[in-house]
Amino acid sequence: MEGHAEERLCGKWRVTCGLYSYNLRDVFTWRLLKTILMGQLLSLLICGTAVSCQYLANAGVETPMLQSFLNYALLLLVYTTILITRKGDRNILQILKTKWWKYLVMGLADVEANYAVVKAYQFTTLTSIQLLDCFVIPVLMVLSWFFLKTRYRLVHFVAVTVCLLGVGAMVGADILAGRDQGSTRDVVLGDGLVLLSAVLYAVSNVCQEYTVKNLSRVEFLGMMGLFGTVISGLQLAVLETRAVAAIKWDVHISVWFAVYVLCMYTLYSFMPVVVKMTSATAVNLSLLTADLFSLFCGLFLFHYTFSTLYIISFVVITVGFIMFNAVPTYSALPESGSNEDDDPGDVIAERTAESSSDRLLSAGRDAETPVAVAAL
Repeated sequence: MEGHAEERLCGKWRVTCGLYSYNLRDVFTWRLLKTILMGQLLSLLICGTAVSCQYLANAGVETPMLQSFLNYALLLLVYTTILITRKGDRNILQILKTKWWKYLVMGLADVEANYAVVKAYQFTTLTSIQLLDCFVIPVLMVLSWFFLKTRYRLVHFVAVTVCLLGVGAMVGADILAGRDQGSTRDVVLGDGLVLLSAVLYAVSNVCQEYTVKNLSRVEFLGMMGLFGTVISGLQLAVLETRAVAAIKWDVHISVWFAVYVLCMYTLYSFMPVVVKMTSATAVNLSLLTADLFSLFCGLFLFHYTFSTLYIISFVVITVGFIMFNAVPTYSALPESGSNEDDDPGDVIAERTAESSSDRLLSAGRDAETPVAVAAL
């Protein structure tokens, strides 16, 4: 009797907690918790880059291309070197013969996305940047739909809306707290740069998702290091030669450069792992909390004014992120499976997640139409 009561209770939870009849044990898994924690780790790394950039800016150092160049050079030193030492079809020469132009486009999109959003701070307000930067998520979903054949459910669109509401609460808190809103020299140009960076980030992230899921994480990072170093190096020589020469190097500036580069290197190295577990869209949803972590650090380091809307924003974004990851997306594009770069533990976790996703999708197909309508 007790078992039947528990089954009925679970059935109620299925109707009230989701758009489909799912077993909650298949939704709230250890993998979901791991995804949430790893996503927030990425946000903390971005927070580290933001704080270090703020200290460098306070010291009169404004060399975004130099900072990007150092990150790509470190990727080149580590991952491109690994590709050079390989033999056979996975060697860097074979990769360049067949796919050099694809990685050139991906590297160009990534470098210019970083540059455009940093440049936007000189022309438009912080509020505009925070709001318009979210444009990357709908662009990612559209690109994923057409190129990765990802199919979203209604709950995913609801989750994205919830996350964007959280961003709105964060921006509202900034306005109420009277934070410095940056420049208003040419708002139209600045806003255009933010939108451009969002589109370029989306292109880079879709390419990243396809590469790490079908080819190799090391191949992606090695090629990003190679082409990113070349492209950012050329732009550095053209745009920032005088700015670099004007830097008055001391221990503090050197430390903050090191903090920035290490955070970016770790972010680039770790992000493909999370993308492979989830998707580029899910990762970008988790990164929406990065500004909040930076604000929390700013309360102590830069004496920002606290607002309870910051806490509300963090909770709302986290809830939306959980909603998005609780129900798996479906991709009609076949994946090649694991590769030599995969960690055995990651392969096992991925297979476990696939079996959970199969159960969820099966449950969604087997659900009766009246139940689904009631849930909606």
